[in-house]
Amino acid sequence: MNTDSLVVAQQRHQKILHLATQQEVVRIRELSQNLGVSDMTIRRDLNLLSEQGLLERTHGGARLHAHSQTEVALSQRLSTQTEAKERLARAALGLISDGDTIALDSSTTSLHLAHLLQGRNVHCLVTGLDAANTLSQFSVPFTLVGGTFHATARSFISGLFQDIQARLHPDQVFFSCLGYSSNTGFTDAYLPEVSSKERLLATGKRVIALIDSSKFGRQAMATITRMGSVHTLITDQMPPHDVLVDLDTHQTRLIIAP
Repeated sequence: MNTDSLVVAQQRHQKILHLATQQEVVRIRELSQNLGVSDMTIRRDLNLLSEQGLLERTHGGARLHAHSQTEVALSQRLSTQTEAKERLARAALGLISDGDTIALDSSTTSLHLAHLLQGRNVHCLVTGLDAANTLSQFSVPFTLVGGTFHATARSFISGLFQDIQARLHPDQVFFSCLGYSSNTGFTDAYLPEVSSKERLLATGKRVIALIDSSKFGRQAMATITRMGSVHTLITDQMPPHDVLVDLDTHQTRLIIAP
């Protein structure tokens, strides 16, 4: 395969993964029509993505692997569950008081919240480049923490954050993740990102999880934290029974975003 063909194939794979994040199952025939290639090409693509651990083959198609260890780029995540994330951000805004210091992780849901902070008397701690840019445009005071730039999530990660962790005391930390299950807690895919989120959560007086309902029952490679460390869970639909049991057991407040 020459260089041009390889680039085209990689672009097609990204489109397939993007569709897989939006739909429960992607079908060979539909992908073939949407991407303008043969069914055989799509089968090869799905088989390759399955071998890489990104997709799980189904009859006539594929779906995102339930235990995928691979990140989805921020640009792709921005276009998924957008309405739900906006609802979660508006509900989260209601928890913020003037004068608060709040911390935002590098998730797209937290980025939605950053867009709502214009005119608010708050100071933000952020680990994401896009959140920092947004707050800068709105003249909202912020401190960018982290270290090495991680392009996929457009975030800053490394052990440098640990050096200043003991000095940071935000009133509230807002975070999201790839999945939540009773067995594994709140999980994400990229270990350095998980470590940075874990440290960020440890600084806050209160920890608020922003989890749309598509995340329940899913798990990624590494645990960020467990329900017992989360004070409030904001979601867009009533969680399944096992999550409700976890909430009750740990006395975690549940907010269903209107």
